Amino acid sequence: MRSIEVNIEEETAWIQSGATLGELYYAIAKKSLVHGFPAGLCPTVGIGGHLSGGGFGTLVRKYGLAADNILDAYLVDVNGRVVDRKAMGEELFWAIRGGGGGNFGVVLSWKIKLVRVPENVTVFTVPRTVEQGASELVLRWQYIASELHEDLFIRIIILGVGEKSSGGKRIDQASFNSLFLGEIDRLIPLMNRSFPELGLKAEDCTEMSWVESTIYFAGFPKGSPLEVLLDKTQLYKSNFKAKSDFVTKPIPKNAIEGIWKMFQEEEVAIMIMDPFGGKMNEISESEAPFPHRKGNLYNIQYMVKWDKDGMETSNRSVNRITSLYRYMTPFVSKSPRAAYVNYRDLDLGTNKKDKTTTYMEAAAWGVKYFKGNFKRLAQVKSKVDPENFFRNEQSIPLLPTP
Repeated sequence: MRSIEVNIEEETAWIQSGATLGELYYAIAKKSLVHGFPAGLCPTVGIGGHLSGGGFGTLVRKYGLAADNILDAYLVDVNGRVVDRKAMGEELFWAIRGGGGGNFGVVLSWKIKLVRVPENVTVFTVPRTVEQGASELVLRWQYIASELHEDLFIRIIILGVGEKSSGGKRIDQASFNSLFLGEIDRLIPLMNRSFPELGLKAEDCTEMSWVESTIYFAGFPKGSPLEVLLDKTQLYKSNFKAKSDFVTKPIPKNAIEGIWKMFQEEEVAIMIMDPFGGKMNEISESEAPFPHRKGNLYNIQYMVKWDKDGMETSNRSVNRITSLYRYMTPFVSKSPRAAYVNYRDLDLGTNKKDKTTTYMEAAAWGVKYFKGNFKRLAQVKSKVDPENFFRNEQSIPLLPTP
């Protein structure tokens, strides 16, 4: 289930659900270096699940979600029929483009719209420690990241690595990690106008093709061949626990300083902050099940990693990320406190093992993932899978019968 057929003349591709993002990027590059696809940064992620939950990466501000660029699909429904967009109908086609995997049927393959990218793009990663003004830079970034030119994507990775300098202080830092759809000579004046506080210089930047940027963001060593995108072996292996949030108002400086204090532990703690704005502001909340559009400044993924096995270590790590998540409560989205379905978080609640979970019980997590689209997803579910055959820990429930 991994075949990929790229049609550059039509600027489309058919991808089977078992292919990975890396395999897709590689297949596109073999046909064209001026086409890409706005999906995620991890090349080992499977297409099927990624598109089913929305999917975003470095092109999100220019072209929206991966799910926003789906044109058609082949799905096996609960009756065993293979249906395309026309046969399944627009309501089911709407639901599978961001409504979460495993809810409505088995998607065999997807037809996607390729997007145009420049022959040369620019990347940079600029780290700043707390002593170098990281808190002030994170504060400023919150006000401008979603308002920048849509060709410019700057995310922040806040990293607590558990290491100490010679002076005995922790080396905690914020890295400003960016893709710009253009060359350095256009980027530097733009940064000088929009984010001069970062002090970006030409020597901080590297020009490359867009497909090479997917290798860069995946963390492969400089000069790695395109074939690394085909490798299904994870670069970084460890136990981890992750959670997510959306931010609608800038977090104040004193709260940012409090985050550094929350990182004062031995395990590796990470916060990844991905900016929205641009194209995401132009697409309505109801256009696809993924509702986190205009008004969201950025998404946060929290993650803690640990290498030692054992319940004591894992429980301690999970408790720490739970504490961080609790600390962030006043500073993130409210009513609901939203979450991203592709960062599946079972802490938000789970279905019962049988089929007795009610719509209201499932809303505990469903509204966080889908906001006002949750009821519509349940309506589609009730129509296409009335016996609730396709179900998992956080699957879409049936609507109650009158």
